[in-house]
Amino acid sequence: MSNPNYSKEKKVGEGTYAVVYLGKQLASGKSIAIKEIKTSEFKDGLDMSAIREVKYLQELDHPNVINMIDIFMAYDNLNLVLEFLPTDLEVVIKDQNVLFTPADIKAWMLMTLRGVYHVHRNFILHRDLKPNNLLISPDGIIKVADFGLARAVPGPREILTSNVVTRWYRAPELLFGAKHYTYAVDVWSIGVIFAELMLRIPYLPGQDDVNQMEVTFRALGTPTDKVWPEVSTFPGYNKLQIYPPPSRDELRKRFIAATENALTLMENMLMMNPHTRWTTAQCLECDYFRELPEPSNPADIKLSK
Repeated sequence: MSNPNYSKEKKVGEGTYAVVYLGKQLASGKSIAIKEIKTSEFKDGLDMSAIREVKYLQELDHPNVINMIDIFMAYDNLNLVLEFLPTDLEVVIKDQNVLFTPADIKAWMLMTLRGVYHVHRNFILHRDLKPNNLLISPDGIIKVADFGLARAVPGPREILTSNVVTRWYRAPELLFGAKHYTYAVDVWSIGVIFAELMLRIPYLPGQDDVNQMEVTFRALGTPTDKVWPEVSTFPGYNKLQIYPPPSRDELRKRFIAATENALTLMENMLMMNPHTRWTTAQCLECDYFRELPEPSNPADIKLSK
């Protein structure tokens, strides 16, 4: 890497098109992350998703969205310099040594929803919300990260790919192959993350795309035209087994520690019909965030023994 301002210390992650390094800002000695996008993988130069990611990170300035500090080219690779965020929500959920409370969950939900509300307010769909894209800063702040699948809200005639969002967090309209969808796909993902925080295990872990439908509808009920007009017109609909939606009692048994207001929030984020699913603004205004316990102070949440 040839940039006099930064050093790359060690590789901490790798995807198809990018490698993430831990590094230092040489002038200040501060830790940073450098996401190196391998432009050689794209035959015609930079891929659209890399351009979008840079554009959105430049536009989105919010305490609950990852901050891009700088950007530079080196050896034909595009390098994004990002704030260093040492852990993520997936690591925390899986670590049985970490004990977190309902107040901690409330703090994480509040920060996640504020970050995504800001993303939506800027007319951007994230399209890949999951626990390991919710990074946590050294002072406990949740930051929405990884805008590689994000895109601007489409016009009414634009066709979108439904092959977005990591499978377990994929909304039913995407499972049905919808070519048009809204911010509601992100809200669904946050609803599944909420369930996972309360259970400490994945809530809807489908093994493949077909099984994901089965797992989702068995847990939450198969949508019908009554609750979601026109759902039966989706090509994959006819082969489905019809499961009833869970009663409130059944949900109370699944989520023993959840309050009624917590269940109401989760139910409204996991509405089958995307048109009746709550928006991030409705989520933020709900009674769950007004009732006790108050959200923890992020800096006080203990993420290790």
